[in-house]
Amino acid sequence: MSKPPEGDSTRVTSAGRRPEWTQGIVNTPVWRASTILYDDVAALREGSRTDPHHRLFYGRKGTPTQWSLADALTSLEPGAEGTFLYCSGVAALAAALLSVLSPGDELLMADTAYDPTRSMANGLLKRFGISTRYYDPLIGADIAGMIAENTAAILLESPGSLTFEVQDVPAIVAAAKARGVVTILDNTWATPLLFPAIAHGIDLSVLACTKYVVGHSDVMLGSVTAAPGRFKALRDTSFALGQVASPDDCWLASRGLRTMAVRLAQHQASALEIARWLAARPEVSRVLHPALPSCPGHAHFVRDFKGASGLFSFVLDGGDEAARAALIDGLDHFGIGYSWGGFESLALPVDPRRHRTVTTRDDAGPLIRLQIGLEDPGDLIADLDRGLARFRTARG
Repeated sequence: MSKPPEGDSTRVTSAGRRPEWTQGIVNTPVWRASTILYDDVAALREGSRTDPHHRLFYGRKGTPTQWSLADALTSLEPGAEGTFLYCSGVAALAAALLSVLSPGDELLMADTAYDPTRSMANGLLKRFGISTRYYDPLIGADIAGMIAENTAAILLESPGSLTFEVQDVPAIVAAAKARGVVTILDNTWATPLLFPAIAHGIDLSVLACTKYVVGHSDVMLGSVTAAPGRFKALRDTSFALGQVASPDDCWLASRGLRTMAVRLAQHQASALEIARWLAARPEVSRVLHPALPSCPGHAHFVRDFKGASGLFSFVLDGGDEAARAALIDGLDHFGIGYSWGGFESLALPVDPRRHRTVTTRDDAGPLIRLQIGLEDPGDLIADLDRGLARFRTARG
C-alpha cells in the first residue's frame, strides 16, 4: 500500500528522522567524528571498497547528523535523487558549478545573480578557462538564442537578488533540455516549500541554508539537491574538494528546518502587509515584491510559486544616499546587516547598478532591501513610518 502524500508542515517535521539515526530519540544526535574505528583489517579493507553513502567511513564522508539533514532536504524536493551539504551557500554554488563545468565551457548567468556568484564567475571560473555570459532574467524562452556550442550550464536565480525579478523557469528549462544544457537554480528565497525546483525540471537546486532553513542567524550552511542522474558528479566533485559541513551546524539546521513552514507563513504574511503599506506611501516610488503586480515577472510568480517569503525591496521617490541613510539609521526594529531569513528584521541599502552587466535600471531614487522577521508587523510599520518622516526631512 503506497504512502499517502504529506503536506509541507508534515514533511519538514518528519523528514530525515530514520530510526537507525535517531535510535529512539526525537532528534538525531550530534555525531562528531574524524576517525572511524573498524573491528579488524578485513573490515577496514571492505570499507574502502564500498560506497560510503550513509555508512560510517571517515568523518569527512559524514555521520548520521549530516545524513539526516541531507535526507530531509531531498525529501522536500519531489523527484530529487540526493543532497550534499556545504559550509556555506557560496561553497554550495561553487560545488554545483564545478560539478558540471570544465575548461572551455561557457556558463550563462542571470544578470541579477547574487554578487558572490558573479565574483566567482568573473574570478575563479575565469581562471579555470570557463567563460560567463550574462542574460536578462526576463528573457524566458528567448534564451535558446543565447545557447552556444560550448554552453554547458545556465545559472538561474528567481527571484533575483536585490530587485526580485521572477524568471520564467519552465521556459528556460525547456530550452536548456533541448540542447543538453544543465540548469542550476539558487532557490534560497523560496525554498523547496514555495518552489519545488526539481519538480520544475531544474537539475541542481542550491540553498543558502544559512537563511530560512536555519532561521536563527547563527549558522553558515549550504546545500545542493540534485535531480536523478546528477548526484554522483556533484558528490564526487564535493568529495574531491574536501567539502564537509560541521555536524553541530547540521544539527542546528535540522532543528531550524522543523519550524521552517510556520516561519515562512509568518514571514510571508508580515512582508505582504508591509509591502502593501509601502506601496501606498507617497515617499515610495515602487515596491519590488514578487507577489505584487509592480514586480517584474509577477505573472510567473502567480503561475509557479506556492507563496512568498519575507525578503523584498522598495524604491524611494527621489532623495540621495544621505536621505536613505537617515531613514535606515534611525530604525529601532530593523538591524543593518547582510544575510536574511532569521527571526529579526533587517534593512539594507542596495545599489543594483553596481552588480549588472547587460540590464539597466532607471529608478526614481535609492533602493532599500527589507528582511521582514517575526516581529509584530504593526511595530515594523510604525518604525518605517518614522523612518519615512526622516527621509522626507533629509530629502527636502
